[in-house]
Amino acid sequence: MEQSPYGVDALDELQIHAALVQGLKGAGFNPLSEQRYPDHRARRRRSEGDRCDLVLLPESGEHLTDPLAADSLFGKRGVDPADAYWLEVKMARQFALTDGVAGAARQYGAQLLSASTSDVRKLAQDRVIEFAALLLLFFTSDEPTANHDLNVWLSRCLDKHLPVAAPFIERRPVTDRIGNTLCTIALVPVGRSTD
Repeated sequence: MEQSPYGVDALDELQIHAALVQGLKGAGFNPLSEQRYPDHRARRRRSEGDRCDLVLLPESGEHLTDPLAADSLFGKRGVDPADAYWLEVKMARQFALTDGVAGAARQYGAQLLSASTSDVRKLAQDRVIEFAALLLLFFTSDEPTANHDLNVWLSRCLDKHLPVAAPFIERRPVTDRIGNTLCTIALVPVGRSTD
């Protein structure tokens, strides 16, 4: 009804995160945004350390335990980070808006190959995380392109010895406003690195 000239493929990653949080809450999950990785949580300055996009807590959990409060009365309250599900979210667009003009995205390959493999590495190398995945959302012109690009991405991960498993894939059509007609949603389980 709004007749917007832009679709979901024009949203930035933080807007996608907000929509995911809302959807996860609606589905009965308890998501937390931008949580420090367990290996970084003991740093005194809370502004330091890598952060994970989303952390899903068990139904009864409201927050993660705070290692900085370990010796206090409240030290044991919260969910152990090993019991949470750590989820990095990455977006890539074959076609995007550049200075308000639709066209082929110059950063598509980098978004798909570099940034997302970096997130997989962070998840895999944390010594505490037991349950983790990368949620890869990518917008393409068609399904053959999506299949090809996902296979290239998976091959890149395997070549780099990243512990990824076969993805769970969903596809949704999107209205072609800037060149993309398909959203591929790939949930890629990530194991612990042996390196």
